[in-house]
Amino acid sequence: MPYMNSNINQLSRSQPASKTGSGRAVRRVCFAAAIGLAFAAVNTTQAQVSSINSVQYKPRVFDDIPSATLTTISNYPTEISFTETNVLKTNGFANRDVWYFSADGGSSPYLFQTNDYFSASFAMTLTGGIAGYDLEAGFLYSDPSGIFGGDLQLLATATGVVYQGGGPSYYPFSPAAGGYPGAGGSVPNYVEGETYTFGLNYVIDPKTGKNAFQYSVNGQFAASSAGDTYFDLGPNQFVGNTGDALGAYFQIQRTTNSPANFGTVVFSNITIVPQLNLNIALNGNQSVLYWPAGDTNFVLQTSTNLSSTNWTTVTNGTPIMGITVTNSSPAAFFRLEFQ
Repeated sequence: MPYMNSNINQLSRSQPASKTGSGRAVRRVCFAAAIGLAFAAVNTTQAQVSSINSVQYKPRVFDDIPSATLTTISNYPTEISFTETNVLKTNGFANRDVWYFSADGGSSPYLFQTNDYFSASFAMTLTGGIAGYDLEAGFLYSDPSGIFGGDLQLLATATGVVYQGGGPSYYPFSPAAGGYPGAGGSVPNYVEGETYTFGLNYVIDPKTGKNAFQYSVNGQFAASSAGDTYFDLGPNQFVGNTGDALGAYFQIQRTTNSPANFGTVVFSNITIVPQLNLNIALNGNQSVLYWPAGDTNFVLQTSTNLSSTNWTTVTNGTPIMGITVTNSSPAAFFRLEFQ
């Protein structure tokens, strides 16, 4: 962050918000009404999400048809696939296979911490199944503590249903799910063999300051109300509770009379990126935007409209230098000395 002299009055810390499209995090803005400007904002204290380097596999979380054959292809982050064949049995319900983001080469799932704000996305293609039987796949955020309502999913099914459910919210994206149009974005019914892109963001709602989720399918964002893409969590609700992990799942229901019952899901272009701090302060009649020097590969963008998809890169700013020091006793003075 920059050195802030006595002429700079800190206004407020802008709050995180982001969109994910085509595997790329796109910063949105929040308003600093005192100066009538809008600023891009995302937030994390330690950016631990950046340590994610692999996935951990959890095959057969449901194992109602152990005689079925599971084939897994792993090429993270380019492609992960599950294929279940011979899904045949007279009782039981389904097989479910899961993968979770990992930061230790796949030995264990990455367990999210408080302030682990992120944007995640992947493309998904679902094929196979038998008409009238469940075949589905999508995002899975496991919340074993149930602090914000339990496991959260964003998924598509072979019957065309595309929706977000579980956790703190529900949103139908497709006509088969009861949406189209809803308060926000909508998509056509899913058809087997099509590739849909799913996005899941954990951010802070810039209007309320609350932790919130955002959900997108093919670039269309769900909305909690018209024009509002943030699904706020309640007081003292946040990501980072015991056992919290993020990944994706595949589920196929058994049939009783079709040995040819099979299903395949392919997850491709898998991304997860952390959010970072962006702060604002006044220096005379100028605005100072600052963020941690260790957070690289970010570009400052601007827009006059919070909901706009047309953001431009700031090219007329003046770079500044700074350092962060611990604010603890005893009181101390600082100076700059030319070397």
